[in-house]
Amino acid sequence: MTLPIDPEAIAARDIGEERATLEMDHEAAVEHVREAFTDAGFGVATEFSASEMLNEKVDAGRDPYYVLGACNPNMANRALDATEKRMGGLFPCNVVIWQEEPGVQTVYHVSIMRVARLVGMAPDDGAMADIIADTGELVDEAFGNLDAK
Repeated sequence: MTLPIDPEAIAARDIGEERATLEMDHEAAVEHVREAFTDAGFGVATEFSASEMLNEKVDAGRDPYYVLGACNPNMANRALDATEKRMGGLFPCNVVIWQEEPGVQTVYHVSIMRVARLVGMAPDDGAMADIIADTGELVDEAFGNLDAK
């Protein structure tokens, strides 16, 4: 299979990649990230410990790794309309927290709105550009909240 885009040509900004480092234990980081995103207007639609699941099911030996499925209902509703309902295939907007080492956690997020546009699930038009800008502002606020607390 040939990829429709060249992965090496994609910059972090093209997919809305955001990272932050938190110096705290893993459980505290998960709570901190949940609060930061909630304060920025996201709800947490789903969440799970990928490491616990993988360690239990396939004896993976993974360090703590947690997924928060964040969702802003207004943005989700707009995105469904703008993409003829296809955006739901990427819902929710995941924020992951993984332990680099005890006491050091990485928070990572990519924009599903930008990814959808890159792979052709979302139109490259003004309405989608507005949704991408608006969700980007919310994510920026959430990541700003990580430092503020």
